[in-house]
Amino acid sequence: MNSPKTECKFCKYIWNILISIDQLANTILGGDPDETISSRAGKRQHEQVWAKHLCKFLNWLDTDHCKLSIEKDEGEDQTLHD
Repeated sequence: MNSPKTECKFCKYIWNILISIDQLANTILGGDPDETISSRAGKRQHEQVWAKHLCKFLNWLDTDHCKLSIEKDEGEDQTLHD
């Protein structure tokens, strides 16, 4: 899902909160604190069963969600490796 237009400050505020919750959940699950679960899953969707199923669901909601969410520069600070 793309970030909302910046003209709507409240929309941007809510979007930022959602991203921070996503990153917090990823951190709690042992991931890099600056990476979203979608990015982590997108990188592992061909190797990990959990990532495959999550991406299948997210892609149903938003076409190519995991692929478009991959942050190649994030993931180095992951504490638990999949």
